[in-house]
Amino acid sequence: MTWEIVIGLEVHTQLSTNSKIFSGASTAFGAEPNTQADAVSLALPGVLPVLNKGAVERAIKFGLATGAHIAPRSVFARKNYFYPDLPKGYQISQFDLPVVGQGALTVQVEPLSGNAKPYEKTVRITRAHLEEDAGKSLHGDFHGMTGIDLNRAGTPLLEIVSEPDMCSAAEAVAYAKALHTLVRWIGICDGNMQEGSFRCDVNVSVRKPGQPLGTRREIKNLNSFKFMQQAIDYEVQWQIDTIENGGKVQQATVLFNPDTGETRAMRSKEDAHDYRYFPDPDLLPLEIPSEWIERVRGTLPELPQAKQARYVNDLGLSAYDASILTASREIADFFESSVNTLFSQVRSAINLGAAPSAEPYAAKLCANWIIGEVSAQLNRDGKDMSQCPISAQQLGSMLQRIADGTISNSGAKEVFRTMWAEGGTADAIIEAKGLKQVSDSGAIEALVDEIIAANADKVAEYRSGKDKLFGFFVGIAMKASKGKANPAQLNDVLKKKLAG
Repeated sequence: MTWEIVIGLEVHTQLSTNSKIFSGASTAFGAEPNTQADAVSLALPGVLPVLNKGAVERAIKFGLATGAHIAPRSVFARKNYFYPDLPKGYQISQFDLPVVGQGALTVQVEPLSGNAKPYEKTVRITRAHLEEDAGKSLHGDFHGMTGIDLNRAGTPLLEIVSEPDMCSAAEAVAYAKALHTLVRWIGICDGNMQEGSFRCDVNVSVRKPGQPLGTRREIKNLNSFKFMQQAIDYEVQWQIDTIENGGKVQQATVLFNPDTGETRAMRSKEDAHDYRYFPDPDLLPLEIPSEWIERVRGTLPELPQAKQARYVNDLGLSAYDASILTASREIADFFESSVNTLFSQVRSAINLGAAPSAEPYAAKLCANWIIGEVSAQLNRDGKDMSQCPISAQQLGSMLQRIADGTISNSGAKEVFRTMWAEGGTADAIIEAKGLKQVSDSGAIEALVDEIIAANADKVAEYRSGKDKLFGFFVGIAMKASKGKANPAQLNDVLKKKLAG
């Protein structure tokens, strides 16, 4: 039987302010339990919340980055429910009048299996609203009791709610990754999933084609893209099996256990009316004039999609390369700095003068190395681009030595490994290790003459039509030169000499 999968995401992004959304208490991660639980966050008698301007500006940034409507007037409400880590019995959030309205995010989807090709998917964003975080329950370390840490209470969140536009785990993961990249790119969230700065709730339902939406179950607090994919796949199959076996899916909140790969129901799912929303009497409506929006717009960096388009259209990179190079702002900045370093010298190095093809050459060379050698070494060391021991300028200077023929690609890899492990400049390493290519035409011609004289039988075979022997001559020539002969020059000389 054919089933359609329907997925929507609610993503909680912790905003990168130094203080909480309604008070001056610190948001720093890792403090001793309850040392940052101030009176305002706990709503002790006599205190009043004061809205954090920085949190509002970060919400505006997100709205602008996703082409969303920024509400000129939004309202904070009290969301009432009891939970041990919410001692005041309500959460200050936004309900019917959020600060950010409808927007969209277009993502590249890489199918998780099969031979399907990558494709674009636009996911509509329903809303993004400001709210405060709750505390945290700590289980297992208190002689069988649960401890409560309220440091996180009052931390500013932007909850980003999508439409149910995704129909596979691959699409949900692609959207979550793109959102993760975007909030880090524009500087509103550090994206640290291990510390809970970026948490996803996934609503999953199934239906037969053409039928109304099925009953959804919400998978809570996923902080790993891998776990998200596993949780969705399990939940989809569970719902299908339940219905096909005559059962009925009940609306519920579920948790994913990564050890078993299974979801389990935690509680029945509440609807909005269960929370008894009403406007918070201690907070005035939030009014955002157009002048404020335009000031924030002026602080936005070039966004990932615009940068990708520029890399493709102006630098001649493939769409795949452009997407990899814009996976994070750190990678994009590293790429552009290395290109600028190389491009400033590469025109004369490859005899292009002011020709427009110099920059695409530099861009492709840098892209190949960053996507290849740099990324591979970072993965082996368990580091990200911000921890790269080689600077973009160092890489660009090394690649210049490939462009001007000083070293071969294999020689460059040795320079790269040494630079990574020990530091130093490319020129110093090339000199110390004797990696300069032989580019003297006279020396290469003399070498080729010796090889031809010593292999007269092979030369005769080549000239009789055995073209594949060319590789034989290249091999022994490179061996004779100890790998230092300039490959392009060597090939040219060999072709001329072998042609007789």
